[in-house]
Amino acid sequence: MTPVPASPDPESGPPARPVTGRRRAPMPALSIGELADVRPGSLLVAMPGLTDPTFAGSVIYVLDHSETGTLGVVLGSPSQVQIRDVLPGWCDLAVEPGVFHVGGPCETDTALCLARCAGSGPPPDSGLRPVADGVHLLDLDVDPEPLAGSVQDLRVFAGYAGWSPGQLAGELAEGAWACLPGSPDDVFTEVSGSQLWRAVVGRQTGRLAVLRTAPVDPTIN
Repeated sequence: MTPVPASPDPESGPPARPVTGRRRAPMPALSIGELADVRPGSLLVAMPGLTDPTFAGSVIYVLDHSETGTLGVVLGSPSQVQIRDVLPGWCDLAVEPGVFHVGGPCETDTALCLARCAGSGPPPDSGLRPVADGVHLLDLDVDPEPLAGSVQDLRVFAGYAGWSPGQLAGELAEGAWACLPGSPDDVFTEVSGSQLWRAVVGRQTGRLAVLRTAPVDPTIN
């Protein structure tokens, strides 16, 4: 709610003007993106006003966005489950920490894998589907051995985050998310939690970068 300004004191006279006589430059608008900016490879970054505990302080890498909805994975949320204990054939290709990352609240018993390919890219029929900027979705049912020379980095997620048609548009309009450019390094970095959130926000320009000092948990004053 916008506070109602106090009534002026009639005996106080007109407000004093700045000594310099110059007007203060208007603050630039806080640009956090819109639905048209959402595409595979972009990031959805939770704004401090997002109070949903599932997504507060989260950074989501967008995998797919169309008229049927939006799908992505939460970055920087490592679990305690070792990849070698569940998918031993893939553990040697996984980046540190070699654990499953919690990709979101949807279908948490489903493993979803992202891989970055070296050189000219993956060979045909390799089970790799491009997402953006050299990042691919990897079919974990294929034989990992032929991919040893093609896959540079690999990370496995348990579950994903999803929005039905129109749902994300409403949340963006409410200011719950900022849609920002993503990088493959965001997917495979060892940085996690609030450090990742601050790193992504801090590399932005203008007023959005100032939010890196805001508490990630909106309940903290």
